[in-house]
Amino acid sequence: MFENLQERLGKTLKNISGRGRLTEENIKDTLREVRMALLEADVALPVVRDFVKVVKERAVGAEVTKSLSPGQVFVKIVRQELEKAMGEANEELNLNAQPPAVIMMAGLQGAGKTTSVAKLAKFLTERKKKSVLVVSADVYRPAAIKQLETLATEVKVDFFPSDISQKPVDIANGAIDHAKRKFIDVVILDTAGRLHVDSDMMDEIKALHHAVKPIETLFVVDSMTGQDAANTAKAFDEALPLTGVILTKTDGDARGGAALSIRHITGKPIKFMGVGERTDALEPFHPDRIASRILGMGDVLSLIEEVEMKVDKEQAAKVANKVLKGDGFTLEDFADQLKQMKNMGGMMSMLDKLPGMANLPDSVKDQMGDKSFVQMEAIISSMTMKERIRPEIIKGSRKKRIAAGSGTQVQDVNKLLKQFTQMQKMMKKMKGKGGMMKMMRGMKNMMPPGMMGGPKF
Repeated sequence: MFENLQERLGKTLKNISGRGRLTEENIKDTLREVRMALLEADVALPVVRDFVKVVKERAVGAEVTKSLSPGQVFVKIVRQELEKAMGEANEELNLNAQPPAVIMMAGLQGAGKTTSVAKLAKFLTERKKKSVLVVSADVYRPAAIKQLETLATEVKVDFFPSDISQKPVDIANGAIDHAKRKFIDVVILDTAGRLHVDSDMMDEIKALHHAVKPIETLFVVDSMTGQDAANTAKAFDEALPLTGVILTKTDGDARGGAALSIRHITGKPIKFMGVGERTDALEPFHPDRIASRILGMGDVLSLIEEVEMKVDKEQAAKVANKVLKGDGFTLEDFADQLKQMKNMGGMMSMLDKLPGMANLPDSVKDQMGDKSFVQMEAIISSMTMKERIRPEIIKGSRKKRIAAGSGTQVQDVNKLLKQFTQMQKMMKKMKGKGGMMKMMRGMKNMMPPGMMGGPKF
């Protein structure tokens, strides 16, 4: 997400970094570029207009401290205004209600509402330790009810059955009564979507809202629709008292216009964003971290949180101990590391959160893409256990067999073995005094220029 905006703003802000002082004249071109970058990212025009105006007012005559150059002050102002446009801080769900706390999901068809119900249920059970019941009041699409039942089983939460012969209000009340009897903390109610905003749909959802009085009413919207997402959210907000927004499909959105427009147009906070198809691919929306990502400064806090949640610490400790004792790092260990990375959304998802990654050449990004990781996993899976532990025995005929078994070429197998040998050498350097520093120096020599440090604003 935000790749285009990140690239454009990165170049633009670099040009101003050497200024002696900020004046209306010398920031004019930069502001024009910032304006164009935001418009190309499909940010709504009123948002762009207000953003550029405020940045200009704050930048001209801004206090320049000894510790910051004028260019750095300008970047700081842009960052603060990006945060403000998106809501400044993450707003958590309000679950302070007599159980069950009811969360109602609204939105257009195809926005990812049903999937978001399951993702939110998983988030609440795993991170907030709540018991959750999910229910579908979408009586127009039997497939939606079945889909939610399947997802509920996958994320291990209770599902309340419903069918198309029932009225949405009766379904919702039945689920709430069931949750009260079973002492369930939260009920998440999936509602019917339409292909466009229409009065019948709005009347039905208003009646449902009035009947169940949810403590949270979340609007689920596809980020790839850009500023249209903000306009649809506004239409829903006029009909329903929305409490927040879930922005879906952000992993497929290179522009990010929706994230920067929604808060300004609706006044409602983005509470979560969907970052993939997996049921754990839902992240709380932190405007400050997103602003850092847009400016190429990374999002290390989110990366640390992800590692905490998704990495098998026992397995990681086992590998670390093996390396430190000099027991050797095998291809089997390497395969485990690839699986752990996949659990975290893949290499590019991780790199995206590190400072300076926007500066990586496309050729390097391709090598680190998820496609190459899938290929590596397939190659290792085609090896015998003996070959994984002793890769030096993999010669001509074995290479051909492994390539055929993994649907790759012999040169792909050679490439993997070469990368693995380099990794083994680095691991050996970790043994003994100053091992970590030696390994870091080795890594630096292997990396492309500019990768080890962030952008110099």
